[in-house]
Amino acid sequence: MSSAMYERMRANPKFQELVARRGRFAWTLAIIVLTMFYGFVMVVAFNPTALGQPVSEGSRVTVGVALELGMFIFFWVLTAVYVKRANTEFDALNQEIVREAWKEEK
Repeated sequence: MSSAMYERMRANPKFQELVARRGRFAWTLAIIVLTMFYGFVMVVAFNPTALGQPVSEGSRVTVGVALELGMFIFFWVLTAVYVKRANTEFDALNQEIVREAWKEEK
């Protein structure tokens, strides 16, 4: 592709929309992940005994282990949500932008 085609793609309003939507979505997910992760770290730092409690009477699994496992699974789910949205909505918009740039070049 030529640099002129790249410039046409960057100038396309749909490209600006794609960048804005993808950026907002990525930042939203990043804030969720960072809040959960650092919240967990803060609990470890300031109230470690709460995480050391067993999940139920006689259980060897602690609240901290269960919480961290839940966070791990939740982070995988967030990754899957991002991949699904990227592969559908963002890729479709990206293909439209490329298609329009090719039309203009011909």
